Amino acid sequence: MTRVKRGSIARKRRTKMGLFTSSFRGALTRTISQHKIKALVSADRDRDRKKRDFRSLWISRINAIIAQNKNNVYCIYSKLMYNLYKSQLLLNRKIVAQISILKGNCLFMIAKEIRS
Repeated sequence: MTRVKRGSIARKRRTKMGLFTSSFRGALTRTISQHKIKALVSADRDRDRKKRDFRSLWISRINAIIAQNKNNVYCIYSKLMYNLYKSQLLLNRKIVAQISILKGNCLFMIAKEIRS
């Protein structure tokens, strides 16, 4: 029978795992694989969380601009977004937040056009 040397294959597998988790240099293969799984789970979870955080940031920005200028058309965020949706304007919250920060008057011009 021929002699089987599989040390190189195992070494390749371990170095590949070590490249993924580079901070665990002297750790065992089991702990490296556990940290790899935990990192992938965290990345998947935080990808959804990032979307949620940005949406709440845009909502708070729009709400802050509306609250500063109470003498204008809208004083409540939900009414503004409802009327945007009802008039079939395709402006998402990200775009409305950018308009409100950069050109606050433009947001209120849009709001007046929707209302009338």
